[in-house]
Amino acid sequence: MSITDIDADRLDLVRRHLYTPVVGDVLDAMGRTHQFLPPEIRPLLPGVTLVGRAMPVLITDVFGPQAQPFGKLTAALDQLQPGEVYLARRGRVNCAAWGEILTATARMRGAVGAVIDGYHRDTPKVVEQAWPVFSRGGYAQDAAVRASVVDYRVPIEIDGVTISPGDLVIGDVDGVVIIPADIEHEVLERALEKATAEKTVRASIEAGMSSTEAFATYGIL
Repeated sequence: MSITDIDADRLDLVRRHLYTPVVGDVLDAMGRTHQFLPPEIRPLLPGVTLVGRAMPVLITDVFGPQAQPFGKLTAALDQLQPGEVYLARRGRVNCAAWGEILTATARMRGAVGAVIDGYHRDTPKVVEQAWPVFSRGGYAQDAAVRASVVDYRVPIEIDGVTISPGDLVIGDVDGVVIIPADIEHEVLERALEKATAEKTVRASIEAGMSSTEAFATYGIL
């Protein structure tokens, strides 16, 4: 397997063959040791995989009714492109930053998922759309008088992880990892090699090899 320069093919290859643990291991080996978003950010749907390009969104706190409720939220949604991930950094006030109508809007625009450093609501209505959403959990409190989107397509930071527009986002049951654009090609090539090697190690162990011998032979555990 090798990485193609055609982005749709590249994302499909990642979706079919890679998973967050192997990508995280490669990033660690390359010295990028802080690329996972907080473990509290979890998928709503079991077994879901998310692979796409980051469209970062910056949310801030507000206190009470606003002249423009939700700020630039609708503008951010309406310019989403196919293959993108709506990836939002929350403020400090606890409220929902995602829900049923936002899911439908992003889905219809061809976006491939949402990652929210905060809470979602309308859980049954989001789940029934069978579209990847990752968040810190369900919480019904509305954002209109508590939070506002102040900008989008700008670099953001979540718990020390920097996300820039176009960075590769990979999410699954084990978390969400960000691959910076400047090292993406090398990370994916090495991750595909490691994923293949892990299959060989497992086959060897299932054939009777000890884990000590397997680690000495392949350097993978």
